[in-house]
Amino acid sequence: MVNALKSLWEEPAAPNPPARVWRDWVLVAAVLGLAVIEILVRPDVTWRPVAFVVCGAMGLALLWRRTHPLAVVLAVFGVVTVVDIPSAMSPGEPFGLYTMAFVLLLPYALCRWGSGRSIILGLGFILGTHILRELVRTNYRDLALGIPILLCVAALGFALRYRESARNRQIEQVQLQEREQLARELHDTVAHHVSAIAIQAQAGRVIAATDPAAAIEALRTIEAEASRTLAEMRFMVGALRNDQAAELVPQRGITDIELLAESTGGARSVSVELSGDLDGLRPAVEATVYRLAQESVTNAVRHARNATRIDVRVTGDADAVRLSVVDDGDVSASTRSSRGYGLVGMKERATILGGTLEAGPAPDHGWAVTAVLPREGGDP
Repeated sequence: MVNALKSLWEEPAAPNPPARVWRDWVLVAAVLGLAVIEILVRPDVTWRPVAFVVCGAMGLALLWRRTHPLAVVLAVFGVVTVVDIPSAMSPGEPFGLYTMAFVLLLPYALCRWGSGRSIILGLGFILGTHILRELVRTNYRDLALGIPILLCVAALGFALRYRESARNRQIEQVQLQEREQLARELHDTVAHHVSAIAIQAQAGRVIAATDPAAAIEALRTIEAEASRTLAEMRFMVGALRNDQAAELVPQRGITDIELLAESTGGARSVSVELSGDLDGLRPAVEATVYRLAQESVTNAVRHARNATRIDVRVTGDADAVRLSVVDDGDVSASTRSSRGYGLVGMKERATILGGTLEAGPAPDHGWAVTAVLPREGGDP
């Protein structure tokens, strides 16, 4: 109980309380209109001039019930108590109007929009003044009935408050997942093209003096890779913009893996082999296989020292698709497994579709990445 109260005490106010809108003015006008009618029609109203002033001030206070809930609660229930107790001690009917039932909106607003401290202090003040008024009146029936009613209204405010909080947390979780997805796409796509550009630039610089034609060919490859990179970036930025619809382009698939061999270039040759049943795969599975192969080839180009060959194998069977990327470079676990976020992103991609991914030294020589994805990966 103490921990719950401490946690509530530290709860911040609900963010972005709604500003006053036309419905608030309609509410105030309705409350004041009903109060005037009741004061004029009911013959047993005590202190009619005071009732006009008190109801008018309390009705206007509703306009600040969201932005300053504690102040409104203290003012309204304080005024009701100050006026109600003397009237209860005087001859005749106690002060009070049926219209004043609108004060039940204030415990709701307090728990819906106030901070934890405001809620504890405000509810304590509301219940304390209620108990004090009914004890002075010696009206134990209203005392017993009023407390559950006030607490039920406050509970409704709590329920809607935490429903909204849960919804906001869900939205934040979705946004986080989208950012992670975007980070993976940027890393997998742009990093591959930039690595190819860097390899071709290094090769072109080495052979420029002895073989100008080969250097020109390297420049053409660099130009093509830069164009692909720019197109990928434009597509991603277009998907994030709010002022225009994202351009719809075909998603990369398994057949596009063969393009990796053409774009890598350099001293390392990339061999791609597709075998087995690779037809009828879900788009998400095809795209993931392509991204895993792309990232694995990029890592091999970057980090496989003295590598001359990279073998990419994709095999499909009745239940799963298997990807294997093996290079023949020197193995250094410290540089091949812990640099950057590539391997983490690859494992996340495989896990999302219910698959597995392993990376480590190959049995014979070099580094191997092996992934197994179910054909119906991602289905509930």
